[in-house]
Amino acid sequence: MSGGMRVIIAGCGIGGAALALALQRLDIDCLVLEQAGSLKEVGAGVQLSPNGVAVLKALGVHDALAKVAFQPRELLYRDWQTGEVLMSSPLMPQIAEHFGAPYYHAHRADLLAVLTDSLLPGRVSLGRKLISVEQKGERVIAHLADGSTEEGDVLVGADGIHSLVRGQLFQADAPLSSGCVAWRGMVDARDAAHLGISPSAHIWMGPGHSVVVYYVSGGRKINWICIGSSPANRKESWSATATVDEVLQEYKGWNSEVHDLVKLTPSLFVTALYDREPLNRWVNGRVVLMGDAAHAMLPYHAQGAVQSMEDAWVLARVLQMSGGKIDAALDRYQQLRLDRATRVQTQSRIAEKRFHMSEPTEVARRNARLREYDAKFKGSYLPQQEWLFGYDAELAARGEDDAWRALRAW
Repeated sequence: MSGGMRVIIAGCGIGGAALALALQRLDIDCLVLEQAGSLKEVGAGVQLSPNGVAVLKALGVHDALAKVAFQPRELLYRDWQTGEVLMSSPLMPQIAEHFGAPYYHAHRADLLAVLTDSLLPGRVSLGRKLISVEQKGERVIAHLADGSTEEGDVLVGADGIHSLVRGQLFQADAPLSSGCVAWRGMVDARDAAHLGISPSAHIWMGPGHSVVVYYVSGGRKINWICIGSSPANRKESWSATATVDEVLQEYKGWNSEVHDLVKLTPSLFVTALYDREPLNRWVNGRVVLMGDAAHAMLPYHAQGAVQSMEDAWVLARVLQMSGGKIDAALDRYQQLRLDRATRVQTQSRIAEKRFHMSEPTEVARRNARLREYDAKFKGSYLPQQEWLFGYDAELAARGEDDAWRALRAW
């Protein structure tokens, strides 16, 4: 079905690795070009909702992931001072029964390893930095920093928010600063046992700031991320360090559960949060974008990695079903994916305002609404969650995914 097709993938992050594995399973030749000399992910957690885990099932790596991931019990929205749970949604095991796939928390390094360990030797080429892309008729040529080239029928830009592919062939705009920074860290769960943090996803909402806390690495570690407005001129670097005192000062007056967790953290990191304006096209000839290169989004819906995995399965399947009509397949991928990813991207921006409200009347209105939702949907799922988690990438690839489209996004 692939007709001898060869796909070049720029970037071996979660999206690029997922695409390579999807293509491999569908018997389409591919090569991943990764500029780093080794495959590694920074020490951060990632939330994997059912719409993404369903893709991992299709990729054949679900069982391997389940061994290193964590199953959260609930999603809890909490008040920044009192700790009151304003709204809760059931996660495991109910969510797996409802949507057909589990909800996991994982360490990003574990997820990347699970994906790349299943790739055939030679599928990923390390230390290969892309410097330009050239199109000649129906062929695409990747020019690399070492003077070498790689040629294929399709080139996929899976090279992240600072995508060279996007900058060269699509829209060379700069990433947009959200005005917020994220401090993050991990704590050994044994060291924090006395805090009694429940095995759930905790979202703390406060004036100008929020905090997300959840277990990863099979429950052995607790991952936290504090997001807040900051006038500091921070870089978008996931390796820049911060101090415990800096975070405690920023979160002065917050519930002691947040403070006590931060105090236990051996090493802290800080990064500025950026996204990009949505694109109106992801395809240029035989070059196509996916993941953060196509739709970088803020983390408030925890969908960045998951949306890239949705992209990966849909793109691989439309190429498999193309009957050799590659141009039509790429257009089909754009048609199937651009609208959904753009809506998630936009809703992630809106959620920032909801999480960080500071005006007392607005906060009271938001909290009342959350309590109302909690009572109305107790033990079930909001229409917005049905819209987000109910997406089926396989049905989408076949053009049979009307159910989620009929629901209200947010």
